[in-house]
Amino acid sequence: MSSLFQNSYYLAINFNAILYGVELVLYGMTMNALVKNRKKWTRTDKFYMWFSTALLFLITIYMSTEAVFGEEMWIVHQDTPGGPIQFLIDNADIWYQTMGTTASVILNLFSDALLIYRMYVVWTNYYVIMFPCFLYVATIGLGIIELYASGKPDADFFVGTAAQLGVAYYTTTISLNIIATGVICGRLVYLGRALEAARNTQGRGKGVVRYTGTLSIVIESALPYSMAGFAFLVAYGIESDISILFGALYGMFTCVSPQLIVLRVVTGQGWTKDQTAQSVSALEFENLGASRTGAATTAADTAAQSEGTSTMDHKSIGSVHDMV
Repeated sequence: MSSLFQNSYYLAINFNAILYGVELVLYGMTMNALVKNRKKWTRTDKFYMWFSTALLFLITIYMSTEAVFGEEMWIVHQDTPGGPIQFLIDNADIWYQTMGTTASVILNLFSDALLIYRMYVVWTNYYVIMFPCFLYVATIGLGIIELYASGKPDADFFVGTAAQLGVAYYTTTISLNIIATGVICGRLVYLGRALEAARNTQGRGKGVVRYTGTLSIVIESALPYSMAGFAFLVAYGIESDISILFGALYGMFTCVSPQLIVLRVVTGQGWTKDQTAQSVSALEFENLGASRTGAATTAADTAAQSEGTSTMDHKSIGSVHDMV
């Protein structure tokens, strides 16, 4: 581990603190929106309340363990023979680091489950989520193995077998993130453009266009989550010392991105299955209108051609009579 690793770790702790503050604000806004409408609470609202609380609890464990380990390494045990790097090597498997990694893995499972559900919401088709569900099951098994490999005595998350298993685990879970993001983005962009055309031609789809703007797509698809995950996977795969920084960003967006989605849903701005139904209905109406317009145009052209042919026939007959 080089000085680059220590600098990256320091920056990671600072970014953790900043994004944790963002998460606290988002959580407060979510709870405020839910409490205001507590008389109209549904089972979904109660679920999102507990889901958001679980996200906050897990991310608190994760960022706290990272901060405590940094304090131990640079302040409490700064005089350790070999310096902070040797302390890191000797204590990489310490119990609270394993607890932080466990919280991160569980947080991943929660966030990925929400993404899969959101995929279903924008598609309302079970076939679309079959492969992501397969990847999700794989991440559960790989996550458990990774926790064992990195938490056993003398193990190191960034070196050896634990690192190799970590690459397999993060490749699977981040692939799931990227697929979900791409599928949701593609669907919302398609619906947005189609609905814009429907609005312009038939005056329909006005109520759902506001759900398909650029910011809406970025939040609904958890794009920052996937981008941070991809950056971390590349750095972690090549064993770069800067991977700890990207890992921290990925860990925090594992909480912040789902919380943004939940906030949009509870405030009535998130995409729902009703919006999908309205979108499909508007598109079907647009296609039906286009078909009727095309059919009418074809019929008119055919009639015009028939009239033209009939006129030519009469002219030909007249010419024959004149010749006779």
